[in-house]
This record gives sequence, structure tokens and C-alpha cells, in this order.
Amino acid sequence: MSQPVIARPTFKGNPFSLGVASGSPLPDSVVLWTRLAPDPLHGGGLVPQPVAVKWEIARDEGFHKIVQAGKAIASPHYAHSVHVEANGLQPACSYYYRFFAGDAVSPIGQTQTAPSADSLDPVRFSFASCQMYEQGYFTAQRHMAQEDLDLVIFLGDYIYEHSWGKNDVRKHEGHEVYTLDEYRNRYACYKQDPDLQLCHARFPWIVTWDDHEVDNDYAKDRAEDLETNFLARRAAAYRAFYEHMPLRDACAPHNADMRIYQAYDFGRMTRFHVLDDRQYRDYEVSPKPGRAGSNYIKDCPERNDPHRTILGWEQENWLKDSLKNSSATWDIIAQQTLMAQVVHRGGTFWTDGWDGYPAARRRLLEATQDKPSSNSIVIGGDVHAYAVCDLKLDFDDPQAPVVATEICGTSISSQGPPKKETLGLAEQNPHIHYVNGDARGYVRVELSKGKAEVALRAIESEKVPDSPVRTIAQYVVEADRPGAHSV
Repeated sequence: MSQPVIARPTFKGNPFSLGVASGSPLPDSVVLWTRLAPDPLHGGGLVPQPVAVKWEIARDEGFHKIVQAGKAIASPHYAHSVHVEANGLQPACSYYYRFFAGDAVSPIGQTQTAPSADSLDPVRFSFASCQMYEQGYFTAQRHMAQEDLDLVIFLGDYIYEHSWGKNDVRKHEGHEVYTLDEYRNRYACYKQDPDLQLCHARFPWIVTWDDHEVDNDYAKDRAEDLETNFLARRAAAYRAFYEHMPLRDACAPHNADMRIYQAYDFGRMTRFHVLDDRQYRDYEVSPKPGRAGSNYIKDCPERNDPHRTILGWEQENWLKDSLKNSSATWDIIAQQTLMAQVVHRGGTFWTDGWDGYPAARRRLLEATQDKPSSNSIVIGGDVHAYAVCDLKLDFDDPQAPVVATEICGTSISSQGPPKKETLGLAEQNPHIHYVNGDARGYVRVELSKGKAEVALRAIESEKVPDSPVRTIAQYVVEADRPGAHSV
């Protein structure tokens, strides 16, 4: 028997304590999100009963020109979150939205639809990743909210499931998370941050995940420490991810499975191919004894096995078709980590990234060439360092042609790698033009018909809430000429 809906709820605290967000933009539609949580760090603070939530979307901030309105049900099954798919909107239009529950009114959010299918207007976006709550403030999110953008792309490690590192400025609400309730509380801890709320309320977001949304270095159904019943933990983590992101109903999880890879067209200017390199990957090769996950190893036959995949064969085939069928000037491949080959000191490779799956990387880069004109830019994060790279089918051949460009962003707040890990990387790997692991921030990109303009935006210190931001490097990628050039 279905539970009765609470039509006029009363709350002991602010039910919109986690703010509002929008995402998954299409030319005629966008997802509007909120979650009712008057006691956010203790399960939300609501009885396990559905609650009626009203919503409005308008062309003006004063809501004098309301274009859509309706009622949604905040179900306890999804932690009283709401995912409204507002349809029938105009392309490339800015909108304002808000929610009502009982006598409470949410903050006002701003969003924007994707351009029409034939548009060749410039596309402006930022991308970011890795926001460790304990290690720094989300000041970079506040600065990103001030940019002139069409959307934000977040590439994973939105939360961290456990504590690590040093020089913390604040603390998580609890210990390492394993259960659904614990993952929900961890998201609530992060989403209470005012700078993160500000950036969510300013732009539509496109999101994917990496490992820390579940467990460090996990691969498919295997945890880093080989814990038993890991799929139950993954199911809890995936469900909490859906509950807290502006995703469409089609992305809703099914037990421990959840498809989030998809493509978004922004007119004829851009197609964003958004990938998932965690759920379907083969296990990492040569892990440390008694463990799974990452390791630094010398080359070995298993690493070069042509059948190894980081995306899974179904997603690989989908991406190949998505690239081949794209009519966009720019194909942006949005994925989690650094794609370029990196030979570290002692001639070792890091197995948790693309260097653990070189055959899969080559297949992906070959797929970018399967069209008359290829302007492919790979964007990534995860490594807590900026990197600007040429992508090649054969990284060991200095004369091999450049087939695509890579821009890897640093972290929002997660601490960077030790200086010794980045020192000399560019000299040892000549296809890497720039690397910087000392700065925290994000990347801003503007795409036009003739070029892509890239700015690496860094804050002065993630330990200081009011830290200023500056551009520490700028690059241009010219259409039909893969490879980034410093400006």
C-alpha cells in the first residue's frame, strides 16, 4: 500500500538546507533538483513519508514571467530528493527556478538550456573535480560562480568517503562511510557548503563520478581492501549519488548498477561525451600484496593485454558511435583522470589511470579519428594537478602525429601530489607541455568555430576562505590542428 503524501508539511528547521541545483541541460529541458533536509547531518530529519513539493521556473528572477509550474513528490525512497524534468523550454535561454514545501521557500536558482541543434554560437564552460571537504574551503566554487558560463562539468570525487591527508581546515561529520545513511550524511556535509551551493545555483551542471564517491581505487565489483559484499556498498553509494545530483530519471540506479555515461549536444558547436571509467573497468594489474587498486609498476605483458578495458566494451562501442555520428565542431570527451601516458621516475606506470589500460586508450584515440574532421579535446581531473598534453596513438615515438588535445584540471581543494612526483615529468614525457600540482582551482574553456581558448584558474590558497583567483596559464587549440599552444 502506498503511503499518503504530506501536502502541508511543517519543519523543525530549514528544509532547503542543501540548496538547489540544475543540470542535464537539453535545448528544451533541464533538471531541477533539491532535497528536503531540515536536519541534514542526521538522515534529513523527516518522517519516512512522501512530501509534496511545488516548483516554478520563470524567465525573470522576480517570477513575474512564470513559464512552467508543477508539483513533485519528495519520496523517502530517495531521501526526499526531487528531480524535476522541466520540459517545453526555449533553447539557449536563461531561467530562474524555486521550490516550495509547506511554508518554506527555497533559494532561487538560475539555469540555462542548451542551444538549438543548428546553433554555432560559442560555448563557455568550466570543469572541476576533487573537492576534499577537510583539506580546504570550496573557494574555487565561489569564483567559478562569477564566471560567464553556459554550464559546469564536474568530473568526479564530489565527496570523499574517508579522511586522509594533512593540514585540515574542517572535519567530516563522521568516520569512513559504508551504508546508505552514511553516504547521505556525507553528501549533506558537503552540500551545506555555501560556495558549493552558490555554484550549483548559478549554472546547470553535467556530472560524472570517480572512485571516492564509493571507495578509493575501486574497480567494478572490487574494493581497494578486498572487502566482502562490496556490491552492497556500491549500491548504497550510487543511490546516494543519484539522490544528490541533478540527474534525469533515466539515470536512476538499479541496485548496484547505474548508467551515467551519455552525450550532450550544444548545437553544432560541441558534443560532450561524458564517460564512466569506474563501473565497468577490468581490475588494476599488479596490485600490492593483499590489496587491489593502484600501484606503480614497470611495464608488463598484462598491462598491455589488448583485451583490457577501462570503460567496458558496451561503453566503448557507444563512445565510438557517439564520436563517429557527431556533427559538432568540437568533441569534448569528459572523463575522470589524466589520459596521456606518463612515465614516472624509474620507468614506472600508475595502474589506476589510463596507463593501466593502454590498449583501451589507443582504441579511444583511434575512435576520435573516425570522422572527416576531428577536433577532440579530452578533459579530466583526479590527479590534483593541471596538465596540458598532446595525445598520440604512440607516445613512445616523438614523430608520431598528435591526434587530440588533453586539458587536465587540478583539484578544488584536495591536496596536490608531492613535488617530487611532478618535478621533471614534462621533461621525461615531451608530449606533456605543462604540469602544475601546487595550485588548486578549475579550468575555463570557450569554444568557437575556429579555436578553443583555455584558462587555468587557480586560487591563492584553499586554506583561506577569501582567497583570490587568477589565471596561471592560457592555451589555445586551433580547429583542425590538434595540440595546445601557450598564449
